[in-house]
Amino acid sequence: MAYTTIDDPTIYFNTVLYTGDDSTSNAISGVGFQPDWVWLKNRSAEAGHQLADVVRGKSGTNFLSLSSDTNAAEAAQGDNDGLNTLGSDGFTVGFTNSTGWNKSGNNYASWNWKAGGSASSNTDGSLTSSVSANQTAGFSIVKWSPSGSGSAKTIGHGLGEVPKMIIMKRYSGTVNWFVYHVGTGNGNATFLDTTDASTSVNYWNSTTPTSSVFTVNGAAEASGDFIGYCFAEKQGFSKIGQYTGNGNVDGAFVYTGFKPAWLLTKRLDSATSGNWNISDNKRDPSNVVTQIFFADDAQSELTASNVYDYYSNGFKVRESGAGTNASGSTYIYMAFAESPFVNSNKVPNNAR
Repeated sequence: MAYTTIDDPTIYFNTVLYTGDDSTSNAISGVGFQPDWVWLKNRSAEAGHQLADVVRGKSGTNFLSLSSDTNAAEAAQGDNDGLNTLGSDGFTVGFTNSTGWNKSGNNYASWNWKAGGSASSNTDGSLTSSVSANQTAGFSIVKWSPSGSGSAKTIGHGLGEVPKMIIMKRYSGTVNWFVYHVGTGNGNATFLDTTDASTSVNYWNSTTPTSSVFTVNGAAEASGDFIGYCFAEKQGFSKIGQYTGNGNVDGAFVYTGFKPAWLLTKRLDSATSGNWNISDNKRDPSNVVTQIFFADDAQSELTASNVYDYYSNGFKVRESGAGTNASGSTYIYMAFAESPFVNSNKVPNNAR
């Protein structure tokens, strides 16, 4: 059996819940580290997902924001609006009466990842990229600008091993979020901002990422600026794969090698029930998991009767619905750990 090298996953990924207060400086603590990528969502009301990172950085006093539920370009916020600062244990948000960030009395979920801090220049690819990479956790944030030549280009990602999932967007324009996933391969893509089924496209130039670069083809190499969030698997910390639905409340069990803290799933063969489902261990600290967001939709948090069970070594699908468990359908997923199944001292964790 392989043992994890990350005994405490919360030093690289953590979910923190908070309540808005209508102030210009609502300090959110408890993350446990200074986050490099922050993804926020209002639980109480309809409001777009808010994604900010250290590589795209700020406009004025606040971080530029993207929304996973829309193809819109990044948005600059006004002074003291949005994500204001990043600190050693969390972040500060403001925006008086804004449902997206800090509306008084509204509840919010924040998902926080630690990359490598400020970006460095990476020349591994045919285009120079700006990269903030955490090789220990298998996560990097990559920014680049196309050359305009219309030919395929390689982009350095800084992970030192092959990424199994890449979420990317031309943040300077109105264009879909493209997703590479090992389960769909280098000839297909899904779109984070839509429910569309997996589509046969040559966006990745029919080339699988390597330990140093990923490839985008000439047609995709439009003018503008791009951001990519790249993920490699780490034993006991992250898992990226797929499962097949059976249409039964006693659904598939998926072995991850850890107790999940956060889970993203997507049906590949349907546009009518193909939402990107997000669940986590803070909104649902005990089984059964019932609180769901759709990454592709601005609606408030949904409560289902049963969706998943989180176990000490994986997750189990607990509903028969088409969104997570249609018989014979394939679903892709990415998961991060609350605790490894077996730590570096060969000690197992406990089920919830």
